[in-house]
Formats: sequence, structure tokens, C-alpha cells
Amino acid sequence: MTQDQRETTEEMGFMDHLEELRRRLFFALIGILAGSITLFVMKDWVFDRLIFAPRNPDFITFRAWCALGHLTGAGDRLCVTEVNYELINTTMLGNFSAHILVSAIGGFILSFPWTFHQIWRFIRPGLHGQEAKAARGVTWAATLLFFLGVCFGYFVIAPLSLQFLGHYEIGDVQARIALMSYLKTVASITLAAGLIFQVPVVVHFLAKLGLVTPASLRKFRKHTLVVTLIVAAIITPPDLTSQVLVALPVLGLYEIGILQARRIQKRQEREEAQSAA
Repeated sequence: MTQDQRETTEEMGFMDHLEELRRRLFFALIGILAGSITLFVMKDWVFDRLIFAPRNPDFITFRAWCALGHLTGAGDRLCVTEVNYELINTTMLGNFSAHILVSAIGGFILSFPWTFHQIWRFIRPGLHGQEAKAARGVTWAATLLFFLGVCFGYFVIAPLSLQFLGHYEIGDVQARIALMSYLKTVASITLAAGLIFQVPVVVHFLAKLGLVTPASLRKFRKHTLVVTLIVAAIITPPDLTSQVLVALPVLGLYEIGILQARRIQKRQEREEAQSAA
């Protein structure tokens, strides 16, 4: 094969990869669009039952806090009996823009298993041997952790953040929160928590490939703490409680990743010993 023929073959291979990437992204976009349209049509249910639910004193999280207060002897100190802040819209397109934003983010969350599967279908053919073995079951693990993170952000971090920020008082200034500000707070916390919960999947994959070890993960534990706090400060409202609530599960997941990496390392050492024998 001549040099020109080799270059043509390599170029066609590269173009084939681009075509496959375009096709997978198109399928992923179709899934997100389908989820977004579904939520767009279900506007009343989405806003009343999901988006505005954390403003309701009868929200499941607030009832759980109240029950915890009674159980620990704190009485009604943890109970939420009223919501004092008011949501307002100050622009002509405000309500429609809010509808579009909620539908788009909700569509991505709803279609995450399909979207991740399409991206994985593009990456998987390029894996061989140990790499393919390391990635076994990654779609199910990533999906489970993503929805666990979404639930954690929606039921734990978001209500606490809304209560703190919505009832933070300065003098006699009345809290009247812009609708888009409220939505961005809920959406950013919920989506970011889902993505952050992918830490164990990433650590597991890197450990399988031998790119990280338990020793290296323990060595950079302090650096991870600093980075986690910085990320938490970016994706959450500017209150310490929300940042801590985001940082704690991430650090817990990081420690789980260390345990997982140690288990993988022991298994690999055992397999190497058996091969040598």
C-alpha cells in the first residue's frame, strides 16, 4: 500500500468515526427532545408537583425534618410551617422562558439512560481487552448513581437551600424572588448532584485501567477536599449549609472509590500471582 493509499484509508476511518459520533449525538438529542416535549406538555403537573413542591410546607422533606425534630426532642424547631418568600415574574417572556428551561433540563434528566447509552455505544468499540472488561455494567451503574444524585439534590439540598436563602432577612426588606432565579437554583443543584454522583464510576474505570491506585487516591485526598469545596461553592447557592451538603456525599463517594480501587488492585494482584504460578 502506497503512502497516499494509507492516508486515504486513515482519513476515511477518521470520517467514519465522525459520522458515528454525529449519529449517536443525533439519537441522544432525539431522546432529550422527546423527554423535553413530554414535560412541556405536562406543564401543570411538572410545576405544581415537582418545581414548586419544595415551597410547600407539606413537602416530604419538611415533614421528615419535623418528624426528626420530634424524635430527637427538638420539638417543632425543625418544622417548616410557612413559606414567606414570594415568586414573581418581571418580564414578558419570563413564564415562557421558565417553561422552556424546566422542560430542557428535565428532558435531559429524564433521558439520561438513553443519552449515556448512545455516548457509550460510540466509545465501546474502541475498547479492547482489559479496557472492555473494566467497563462492564457501566451504563447501569452510571444511571443508578445519576438518579440517586438527582434525588439527593432535589429532596435534600434544594429544600434546605430554598429555606435558607428565601427566608434570609435584612432589615425590613421583603423577599420577592424572581421566578428564573428560583428555577436556576433548583435546576443547578439537582442536575449538578446527579453528575457529581458519577465519581465512583470514574474511579472504578480508572482503577481498572491502572491509571489510579489506592495509594495515589489517598495521597490526593486533601486536594480532592479543596476541589470539592470549590465546586460546591460554584454549583450551589452562597450558603455554607448547601456547600457542606454537596461536599459530604462527594467525599463519601471518593472514599468508596478508594475502597473499590483497593479491591480491584487486590484482585489484579491475585490474578497475576495465579498466572505466574
